[in-house]
Amino acid sequence: MDLPYAEPYRIKTVEPLRRSTRAEREAWIAQAKYNLFNLRSEQVFVDLLTDSGTGAMSSAQWAEIMLGDESYAGASSYYKLKDTIEEILGFKHFLPTHQGRAAENVLFSALIGVGDAGAGKVVPGNSHFDTTKGHIEFRKARAIDCTIDEAFDTQAEHPFKGNIDLAKLEAVFKQYPREAIPLCLLTVTCNSSGGQPVSLENIKAVAKLCKKYGIPLFFDSARFAENAYFIKLREKGCEKKSIRDIVRDMFKHADGMTMSSKKDGIVNIGGFIAFRDEELWRRASTFNIMFEGFNTYGGMAGRDMGALSVGLHEATEFDYLESRVGQVAYLGQKLTEYGIAVQRPYGGHAIFVDAKKFLPRVAKEEFQAQTLGIELYKEAGVRGVEIGTLLADRDPATAKERYPALELLRLAIPRRCYTNAHMDYVAAALGKVKERAPLLTRGYAIAWEAPIMRHFTVQLKPAT
Repeated sequence: MDLPYAEPYRIKTVEPLRRSTRAEREAWIAQAKYNLFNLRSEQVFVDLLTDSGTGAMSSAQWAEIMLGDESYAGASSYYKLKDTIEEILGFKHFLPTHQGRAAENVLFSALIGVGDAGAGKVVPGNSHFDTTKGHIEFRKARAIDCTIDEAFDTQAEHPFKGNIDLAKLEAVFKQYPREAIPLCLLTVTCNSSGGQPVSLENIKAVAKLCKKYGIPLFFDSARFAENAYFIKLREKGCEKKSIRDIVRDMFKHADGMTMSSKKDGIVNIGGFIAFRDEELWRRASTFNIMFEGFNTYGGMAGRDMGALSVGLHEATEFDYLESRVGQVAYLGQKLTEYGIAVQRPYGGHAIFVDAKKFLPRVAKEEFQAQTLGIELYKEAGVRGVEIGTLLADRDPATAKERYPALELLRLAIPRRCYTNAHMDYVAAALGKVKERAPLLTRGYAIAWEAPIMRHFTVQLKPAT
């Protein structure tokens, strides 16, 4: 008989958590204007709002913190990170930024333009994430989703729901002139479709199509290691390859990448952009110096660059990924046992609950996923995040609501942070909410919203 599974690490430091009462939580969420982002961290028992910057760093990463070189120019920590990026990802040219959305800002300034320079331009890809789409639309360009249709059926067991539909992508390339398509952006794994991976076969096919039409291909790489893990497990011919070999196979087809290092870099802050082309790196450097800092530190402290250089190595180890993705699947299986519909197969960094199926009596105009997130918080102090109509934002041309195909409550699991006992608690809490789901018939209305990326700061009120 095989031995039972155990995490490939042991706990060295703990942070106390306080249990609150339901009465306290009901008061706190009302004070927060029913926006889960507005809650104070001490008001949350299990925080699954995001896996971005919320994980636990290793002893080796903390040791690297103490070796950080904070020189303004030419810091040794920069060169440690530069060597790691070239070793693992294969890019010689990179720019450090303070996080992923800063990387998007710099890259899109160089490729799409600044101000309203993006008017008439489009950026095709697979279910662009919120900040990505926000940076595109802020420049008056448009993000076009070319994800395969299977991604929008939560119960379909497709192994690579992050894949781009090649026919959809080529239709975009044919419809718009070359100068109107500054880049194609492939997100690995695809967060907005449920943490779903892109196959190596699809990466190669997308790269071939982009090359045919002369379109640069960039990866949104926040969760690239989890994507490589799924390729190893699910794609024929990749079973015996190492994670790092698969990563190199993935990125050799890209012209560049953006990275939120707060995910698969396993650090609390940081990001970067990497380039194949030195001339594009030079163009982007101008914006990086303006927005972030000099090229050898960008938006990062030396100590954080050092920790990231270690984190990229740790994130591409099989044992780590088996534990990390396995915990996500553990929560997914527990929710399935409670009869709760989630995006299947289970994703790499989060479980996405199908709010349309969970709260069918709540109108889509009253934000089903946000309503579910609020109910889960009131029930047990668990904080998730809405990936639905609030995040989809209004159409910038018509100001009308955009209702996405999927209305999801994302439960994003921080890396090396919680135990499976916490996952049991989360599943039981959602099970309790499910028991009273037939009585939940009303959601929420907007009291105030920002003109773009509203979900971070929106203020809500109970619908009447």
